[in-house]
Amino acid sequence: MKHRVLAIHILLFLFLYLHAQSFTPLEQQKISIETPGLFDQSDAFTVDFSLLRPDEYCFPLPVGTATARKDYNVEITTKKGDAVKAMFDGVVRMAWNHPRFGKVIVIRHPNGLETVYGRNAENRVKVGDQVKAGQTIAIVGGDDSRVYCEFAIMVNGARINPETVLNLKMHTLLLKTIMCRKEGFKIRVSTVDPDPWEDRRLAKSKSDKGLSASDPFGGGTKFVLNLDNIADDEWSYPLPGAKVISAYGGRGGRRHTGDDLKTKPNDPIYAAFDGIVTMSQVYFGYGNCIVLRHANGLETLYSHNAKNLVKVGDHVKNGQQIALTGRTGRATTEHLHFEIRVNGKPYNPSIIFDHASNQLKSGEVTFLKNGGTPSTKKTAKKSSKRTIRRK
Repeated sequence: MKHRVLAIHILLFLFLYLHAQSFTPLEQQKISIETPGLFDQSDAFTVDFSLLRPDEYCFPLPVGTATARKDYNVEITTKKGDAVKAMFDGVVRMAWNHPRFGKVIVIRHPNGLETVYGRNAENRVKVGDQVKAGQTIAIVGGDDSRVYCEFAIMVNGARINPETVLNLKMHTLLLKTIMCRKEGFKIRVSTVDPDPWEDRRLAKSKSDKGLSASDPFGGGTKFVLNLDNIADDEWSYPLPGAKVISAYGGRGGRRHTGDDLKTKPNDPIYAAFDGIVTMSQVYFGYGNCIVLRHANGLETLYSHNAKNLVKVGDHVKNGQQIALTGRTGRATTEHLHFEIRVNGKPYNPSIIFDHASNQLKSGEVTFLKNGGTPSTKKTAKKSSKRTIRRK
């Protein structure tokens, strides 16, 4: 069975939990319990910790000393009266006096993980509360001889090795991507290669069948793309009728490397130009992601897809349906994250497409190999433009 990995920063069921604040009685009483729906769409998902801002992570006891145990629990020793903090944003699934862990709190997080905070002297949150990373959720307790918090990280009710995620000595989050895969009744956690453009090597394979595999800069410092040389039947707008809901550029302290285009869920996504599929997989915060390489020197990227309809090595025509709009990966609504790239570097898609009219622009675009801002030069406009070509 072919595994399809789902990056799930916000799944529908977690969204409902975060807003409806609803858990079954068993979820409120049992620490180790499967997360409903977590693996319904796939047998695996990824979590990219490098995407988190500093205020989206906090070590549970910043001043404590953490020791990993063989049972994958962590003892964080500290002094009486210290505050226990939530590791990530999330919603409180459980907050009660457990026979094994004493006063315990379990928080379910939108990234698919759950965190457990046990041996508390006092719980300061209740079931259904939404909490932020770094928020005080309890006062540390322990037993008669020691003051400590018993902490764990879970996936689908199974404890995972905390040192896969944390540097316990430094109290820091490891800025890497992990893959959580369900294998029967077990959960296997592994580290994922963080380079999304490694698959570009496939674009240089002999299977390209005539598509140019050379550097578009041709050994020089500039690459000039004349949009007027692209015939009307050689391009298509990727999501007809869409509106831009988030444009290329800075956003919330992060660099936004494309334009977010929105219509409705499960809308057809079309290839912008003829090309070859060099990536079709789940990739970290991109969710279901497709990359096409085109003979004109461009690459286009389509992500957060509900479903990819092409595979690596496929040759596609412009206007061919390649995916359906979704919100897999780091997304809060169904949309298409669309990128234009040259040699793997993203550029503003509005240099190429007029999103307001869903048309290809006219003129020349000059890309610089050093990554500088492309320059544009107007030329005589074409007499006609298509909004979409479907095949």
